[in-house]
Amino acid sequence: MKAVAFIFARGGSKGLPGKNIRPLGGKPLIAWSIEHALSVKRVERVIVSTDSEEIAAVARDFGAEVPFMRPSELAQDTSPEWLAWRHALNYLRESTGVLPEVMVSVPTTAPLRLTVDIENCLDEYEKGNVDMVITVTEAHRSPYFNMVKTKADGTVGLVNPPQSAIAHRQDVPLVYDMATVCYVANPEFVMTHNATFEGKVKAVHVPIERAIDIDTLLDFQIAESLLNIREHKL
Repeated sequence: MKAVAFIFARGGSKGLPGKNIRPLGGKPLIAWSIEHALSVKRVERVIVSTDSEEIAAVARDFGAEVPFMRPSELAQDTSPEWLAWRHALNYLRESTGVLPEVMVSVPTTAPLRLTVDIENCLDEYEKGNVDMVITVTEAHRSPYFNMVKTKADGTVGLVNPPQSAIAHRQDVPLVYDMATVCYVANPEFVMTHNATFEGKVKAVHVPIERAIDIDTLLDFQIAESLLNIREHKL
């Protein structure tokens, strides 16, 4: 199976300005995702989709292709990344005549992933009968046990009230947090559907220490701490 990996990195980030090129462990954040994608043998090309010339220059320095710039209307806070996926796939279809056999999205926000996490997602996809493979990790909360929502009368209640009283977390269905470690998708599915769960989706588990999702300065600081711990163990 031949895959094309994409890294979607817009210039604007309100939660952490300049996030995608902010140094982490001695290199820009985006460099981690580029290096992870380049190290996967089944990945033929690593393409960065960005609206920022600065990000584009850094991406090229670390070995990624930036053959197009993302339109500004697809790089806003409110822009669905799904549309950026389609834009990138359309570029490939127009430039090569065909869609790639499989697309891989390697988000910049999960720099602590390992190459094996991407490999595991590709392995799961290759088993067939699936439109997308996502990554998941241990859930911090459960909608059956300790997640609440506000009701019409202003009180709160469980998101998913059980049929009977719950005494232990083990008594409720096992749930997971979605992670941003890796996505593997059928390009035809992306072009003809509008959301992940419109299709058949499977999941690959990733340990929580590799699934940090950087959105704020606190997330970045946690990632720095976890990276330091990892490096001292090596």
